[in-house]
Amino acid sequence: MTEIRGTCKPELEAVRTAFAANFDAGKELGASASVTLHGETVVDLWAGDRDLEGNPWEHDTIVNVWSTTKTMAATTLLMLADRGGLDLDAPIADVWPEFAANGKEQITTAQVMGHTAGLPGFVPSIAAEDLYDHDLCAANLAAQAPWWEPGTMSGYHLVTQGYLEGEIVRRITGRTLGDVFRTEIAEPLGADFSIGLPESEEGRVGSVVPPENPLGVVAGMEPGSIAVRAGLSVPVTGNEQNTRAWRAAEIPAAGGTSNARGVARVHAMLANGGTLDGVRIMSPEGVDRIFVEQCHQTDAVLGVPMRLGTGFGLMSELIPLSPNPRSCFWGGWGGSICVVDVDAGVSIAYVMNKMAGGLVGDLRGAMIVLAAQGALAALA
Repeated sequence: MTEIRGTCKPELEAVRTAFAANFDAGKELGASASVTLHGETVVDLWAGDRDLEGNPWEHDTIVNVWSTTKTMAATTLLMLADRGGLDLDAPIADVWPEFAANGKEQITTAQVMGHTAGLPGFVPSIAAEDLYDHDLCAANLAAQAPWWEPGTMSGYHLVTQGYLEGEIVRRITGRTLGDVFRTEIAEPLGADFSIGLPESEEGRVGSVVPPENPLGVVAGMEPGSIAVRAGLSVPVTGNEQNTRAWRAAEIPAAGGTSNARGVARVHAMLANGGTLDGVRIMSPEGVDRIFVEQCHQTDAVLGVPMRLGTGFGLMSELIPLSPNPRSCFWGGWGGSICVVDVDAGVSIAYVMNKMAGGLVGDLRGAMIVLAAQGALAALA
């Protein structure tokens, strides 16, 4: 039986039980889970191994969290918008003139954040190693035409979203998105999350076991579908994350390095109206922008109905991760997941290093979220 380390309030013991059950069932290598309530950490658990050599997952172990990174990039843009530096509803071309090429004059930042901008892949396709070159990726996206009429449908912007957002941030601030996130959000909050990991932190990094199929393999999809075209536009196997080059690069849609505690810490700020422990990152109105719906239909890349807000997924009948209307979520390839419940002041996060297949997560994290929500509901 795997030793579960860390702390858990007695009232949240159901979370420890759900976390341990994943290990008991042989579904984990190493993992972490964290829950905050009104800014207080009420669950902080970790267990298992950080790598296949049997080295233990420690209190400060960090791993690549894939698309959970998108929530940190979105938070950066929401902060800039709240502070008056960015108009989410204005054309991106206002700050990035080259982006107007090939019919993209009216695409907005909000559409990028809601995956409706029509740029879910690279044209022409690029190699995984090209993701380490922000300028190349941004130029590729600026030159291409949208794959559909922007704003009319969603198609998950797998990796492209981060380069679009990153270039918008750079045009506005003269700095990279990773740098703005680090200095304006992560460091003030004391949150252990990096978009572009400093080499000094490499000693804490755990390795991640990739899934059987690479990112571009989508079972049951037509070869010429948007989903397959998007996935194959940058073939990623999942092994890239175990290299220094991947972790060092700023890949704002997929390359963040953290653990559940780090994810939950940033989101606790959102769950508490933009302020945590006296540190104000944005106003309550800035947080509320998340809940402006961008699209609610079957996503052309994910292949499932998605209700998408501004930078986060919103609750729906298909994804009932919270009973409260002002709640949002996202997850990462392989299984990491996070939920922010502004109505209840709750943040929940789960991060692991053994990836499951598929882009829409798996039951390991979902069971932890549901256990936390059940326990918190009993306290209300």
